Amino acid sequence: MSSPPSRARREPFGAWIRLGDDTLVALDHRRADRLGLPPATFPPGHVSAPLEVHVAVTARCPVDCSGCYQSATTDGAHVPLTQLRKTLRDLHASGVFTVAFGGGEPLLRDDLGELADEARSLGLTPVVTTSGYGLTPARARALRSFAQVNVSHDGVLGGYEAVRGFDGVAVAERAIATLRAHGVAVGVNHVLTRQNVDGLPATVDHVRSLGARELQLLRYKPAGRAASLDYLARRLTPAQCDALGETLRSLSPTLGEGFSVRVDCALVPLVSGALPDAAMLERFGVFGCEAGGHLGSVRRDGSAGGCSFDDAPGDEGIAAFRAFVAAPPEPCASCSLRRVCRGGCKVVSRHLGHGFSSDPECPRVIAFHAGSASP
Repeated sequence: MSSPPSRARREPFGAWIRLGDDTLVALDHRRADRLGLPPATFPPGHVSAPLEVHVAVTARCPVDCSGCYQSATTDGAHVPLTQLRKTLRDLHASGVFTVAFGGGEPLLRDDLGELADEARSLGLTPVVTTSGYGLTPARARALRSFAQVNVSHDGVLGGYEAVRGFDGVAVAERAIATLRAHGVAVGVNHVLTRQNVDGLPATVDHVRSLGARELQLLRYKPAGRAASLDYLARRLTPAQCDALGETLRSLSPTLGEGFSVRVDCALVPLVSGALPDAAMLERFGVFGCEAGGHLGSVRRDGSAGGCSFDDAPGDEGIAAFRAFVAAPPEPCASCSLRRVCRGGCKVVSRHLGHGFSSDPECPRVIAFHAGSASP
């Protein structure tokens, strides 16, 4: 019998084990037993804990992004270090694998590297998202414990300014170069709106040339300062959603080794028309909303949530996410993508007055209610 891996946990299907920072492997019960993992102690069908938890570390930011989902300000408060240390211990004890630090601007914390070191000491894999403001060579060296630092870059050809309300391209690209020069793995977070989506192919080529190893595409969500009438003018149009799916298909063969494009869980329903094969999506690791399941959040006040964009009370919100996935309404109930998409973004559906319902911006949902197609 082999020795148990350093980070593993039982699940209804068997077990998850972590192999390095980048790989999680699912095992069936027989293989989990051979590794000597203790039997499950939770009810069948119950997810033992999230795989990844987003942890807010500050409400402070030096810039005033028009779409900030946390409504961060220049005088916002940092989360106390003692509270964050307790959060990390609790996440470790529950079996979480990855902790993603966010803000505000996490780089405004002098102890950010210390938090990453603490996460590592507990067996957690730390990652963080930053605008790049405040990054110096010394700060970059202090961030080497992070598995990856994601820098926000919303596009070339004026895309960044169109999304955030100011031009932070130079800051973002200087941060990418500084991090790479000091041995820190770098990814890029790219928020898609109707103002910058047409420049996606050019942005992919550009961030790859900067040395980023990954581009994470994010849906513009109506939370924080983005929860305004401006949301309706920034969300992707139906025509852009249709084109986005085809763009992703065309980009796939051109990416090359060492660079990947990932799709935010909230984007999955928007590209469902061009990516209709659930089995194919599963093979490529494309999944929809995992809030309350494999994804969780810890807010600035220390309370738990299903999603960092959702402000519903902890247990109530998590239960609502899980209940929807277990028994969604039509058209999700009959949709061939149900197990992959999981009903779309509830932050969007609630903002648009639909409550915890099928994503009202999903092309399949739109067609269903128009009576023009079946799921």
